[in-house]
Amino acid sequence: MDVRDIPVLKDARSELLKEVVKDYFVKEDMSVCDLINALRDAHGFMAGHISRAAEILYEMWSDKEATRILSFTGNLVSTGLRGLLAQLILEGFADIVITTCGTIDHDIARGTGHPYYKGDWRLDDSMLKVIEVHRLGNVLIPVENYGLAVEKFTRNLLDELVKKKKEWPPSELLYEAGKKINDPYSILRAATQRNVPIFVPGIFDGAFGTQLVFHSPFSGLKTDLISDEKKLMDKIFESHKLGALIIGGGISKHHTIWWAQFKDGLDYAVYITTAVEYDGSLSGAQPREAISWNKIKPSGKSIVVYSDATIALPLIIAGAKCLMKKSTEK
Repeated sequence: MDVRDIPVLKDARSELLKEVVKDYFVKEDMSVCDLINALRDAHGFMAGHISRAAEILYEMWSDKEATRILSFTGNLVSTGLRGLLAQLILEGFADIVITTCGTIDHDIARGTGHPYYKGDWRLDDSMLKVIEVHRLGNVLIPVENYGLAVEKFTRNLLDELVKKKKEWPPSELLYEAGKKINDPYSILRAATQRNVPIFVPGIFDGAFGTQLVFHSPFSGLKTDLISDEKKLMDKIFESHKLGALIIGGGISKHHTIWWAQFKDGLDYAVYITTAVEYDGSLSGAQPREAISWNKIKPSGKSIVVYSDATIALPLIIAGAKCLMKKSTEK
């Protein structure tokens, strides 16, 4: 007997085989909205995930009850994606930013006029050490444009702020830092302008955080980490719904979903990652695993996009903006 003649299986088959995979041509006058639509229709393999991520992000952005978290790793801030992350904050996507100290370091360095340069993955790192150039993937950073630049900025900032009070939560220090940066692509500046708190749970893991340690014995500066956690906790508990755009893994990802569990999980979640799940790492864990930990609701809308964020994020944001434009034109 043909299984397709069994009613239950026949119905299941019909339910599955609804949407046809479609081919597409790329044209020189193709809009980004047309491209996202083509990716949706093409579907396989991550193309459909890009399109679905844009849809979820649009829903998250449009949901007036949702508190939105922007979570990302610091390596991205060494690239031109820094500007797009600042744009998301400026345009009101993020109510909360959770990131790493690397973000703060790179944003301060680049935001105070210390350029990074195009490089190559295959350069000789021993040679780069001799000529005093750091390599971050295929981005080149002159030694003087990173550590020294960040340290000088941070020392001057702390010298000024410690005169006002001795004890500072990191988010307040970063708010003050944003006032000192005059760069339209700066994440810190954008967060200060929009009054969006930046939480860095691993604040000591970088040049900015190290200066907090070095400054303390001489000035009496105290870093109040618990105040920041209470501030984040209050924002989570006061929320009606929770959504998160989580780019990369590590502490910024985990801190986001860790706090989400206390509100029974995220209602919306978009992951962008290159990490795999088979080694059991948090960075590679998919949204479905987070459900078992109460970090994403079973009813939540979620997707994971396996891609380099420097490629995927602009497409996803563009797709969400296309949907916004379409909704306003109705």
